[in-house]
Amino acid sequence: MTDPILEVENLSAAYSSYRALFGVSFVVPDNGIIALVGSNGSGKSTLARVVSGLVPASGGSVRVAGHDVTRWPAYRIARLGLAHVPEGRAIFSSLTVEENLTVSFSKSVGRKGTAEALARAYDAFPVLSERRRQLGGTLSGGQQRILSLAKVLAVPPKLLIVDELSLGLAPVIVDQVYDGLSAIHREGCALLVVEQQVDRVLAIADRAILLVKGAVAWEGPARDARQTLEARMLGGASANGTAAAVTTNGTAPALRRDAPVPQSTAPGAAAETTAHPSDLWVVGPTFPSPN
Repeated sequence: MTDPILEVENLSAAYSSYRALFGVSFVVPDNGIIALVGSNGSGKSTLARVVSGLVPASGGSVRVAGHDVTRWPAYRIARLGLAHVPEGRAIFSSLTVEENLTVSFSKSVGRKGTAEALARAYDAFPVLSERRRQLGGTLSGGQQRILSLAKVLAVPPKLLIVDELSLGLAPVIVDQVYDGLSAIHREGCALLVVEQQVDRVLAIADRAILLVKGAVAWEGPARDARQTLEARMLGGASANGTAAAVTTNGTAPALRRDAPVPQSTAPGAAAETTAHPSDLWVVGPTFPSPN
């Protein structure tokens, strides 16, 4: 059995006096796919940034490919074969699609290998080939996310961390993004996928990890995750084992976005709604943003 590509042990992190992670531990097997899910503010993006060296750890350890990288800068961790596609659209808006790709590919494969890398990116994402002369800043949001993902195709990393790739995208674009992830995985790349659209990521993942308020509330096989996540996110046990519902702000129970609106049963009372719906989509979004 090969060693895990990523080992996180008792990891903690903070922003000044605000603690964001509390003793998080998990592993990503070589060529495995791990889904990291949870509501907004649960610590998912912070965890991704700590692993890739963008945010320092305040406790615990991170090992990549057998190396303790807990105190390493991001560029040293990247040299071990870790790539991080952060939330948002990490592209140069004033450069064309091809110029964006060329800048990235020339660093990873050199000038001689850039033409082949471009061909691979265009084959994986035909929309980029169609718009190769278009400025990055004029692409749709989904196309910009595809462009940011295509940058890792030149030399697929050993571990790819992707943060909220589907956020705000139309379903057809999300399909293209996940097709791209699957293609990268077939090249032998392990994936740590931070995602709110749970059904999407569970369809490709081996295991799932639920973060609640900076701590691991549940971990297990992806095939067993849906029922557990529904119970925990929609009124089940909290991270510390109590019966309280998991919430994003600690005040009101979370509702699934397609759940019926609760109504007061008191005579003559006006209908009331729960003020703070969950940010975790256990099923796909009902109203995707247009792209």
